[in-house]
Amino acid sequence: MLLQGKKILITGVLTPQSIAYGIAEHALAQGAEIILTGFGRARSLTERSAKRLKPGTEVLELDVNKPEDFKALTASLKDKWGRVDGAVHSIAFAPEDALGGNFLNTPWESVQTAFRVSTFSLKELAVAVAPLMPSGGSIITLDFDNNVAWPIYDWMGVCKAALAATVRYLARDLGPKGIRVNALAAGPLNTVAAKGIPGFKSLEQAWGRQAPLGWDSRNSHETVGRTACALLSDWMPSTTGEQVHVDGGYHAIGAPPVDPSLDDPPEAKPAPADE
Repeated sequence: MLLQGKKILITGVLTPQSIAYGIAEHALAQGAEIILTGFGRARSLTERSAKRLKPGTEVLELDVNKPEDFKALTASLKDKWGRVDGAVHSIAFAPEDALGGNFLNTPWESVQTAFRVSTFSLKELAVAVAPLMPSGGSIITLDFDNNVAWPIYDWMGVCKAALAATVRYLARDLGPKGIRVNALAAGPLNTVAAKGIPGFKSLEQAWGRQAPLGWDSRNSHETVGRTACALLSDWMPSTTGEQVHVDGGYHAIGAPPVDPSLDDPPEAKPAPADE
């Protein structure tokens, strides 16, 4: 099994529809021991999912807006496990006015919130777990293809672009310690978070038409979970600073397939005149 004996910290598990839930499920199936994080009122959802994943799975408090929670997380993990082999960063949030075509009108306060929760928290998580990886390890984060501007993603798209840059800088600084840092860029998945993105349904429907391998937002959690386990395992020891796409190939295709039958018929060329 890919993760036999590995100790993996996983953030972002809310419901069985969460991307992080699928990763946790596959990590357990591959022999890992896991601990989840949650906070506030949503923690009860995480605890319910933890029991469903495996009875006895612990949930530690982590509000990424509180620096003291990261320090407490390090102490708790050291006390419970002594080491960490891998960590999954699956945390993102943007206020409503930072999404849905409101890019030019979004106030700094909303951008700041989105950046701190969605991007800066990866650095904070890496700093929290790195001391517990004396023999190296793997940190992965969930991204969304950020090489283009999306119609509805607005400041979250900017935060995801910054997240990819953060991955590269963390890979630079943690590589000498044997710690790999990578981003996993999935296609649109039907999650609780996705429901809060205006226009998500139309993006979801268009994705499968352009992806050469196809895409089903309801059933693609498994492929994401498998890829995450590969990145967390020892089977990719020289891969770091990467954005690994799990999107059916959408990112590699410039446009959906065209239908030549819709083209206007070519104009008839006049016959050449006799000399």
